[in-house]
Amino acid sequence: MNNPKIKKIKIDSQQYILIVLFDNGILKEIDFKEKLQNDFYSDLKNKMLFEQAQVDIGGYGVSWNEDIDISEYELWNIGKVISNESILF
Repeated sequence: MNNPKIKKIKIDSQQYILIVLFDNGILKEIDFKEKLQNDFYSDLKNKMLFEQAQVDIGGYGVSWNEDIDISEYELWNIGKVISNESILF
């Protein structure tokens, strides 16, 4: 089964959280605080960089720059489903 692609994101740089709307209508919250302990993501502790997150073309992931990204597969698997009513895009 293919994972849903990313449609939109909302960034909460104060809490290091991404809210991700997938193309199947599911909204998930991804808390990046634990990921920031990993060397690969440690630069994202800079809130200005964290705020630069962009959905990749085709919804296949989220990228911050040429070096830091995360796939839709991983976001789907680590995200926590939240109510559509709690976040307005």
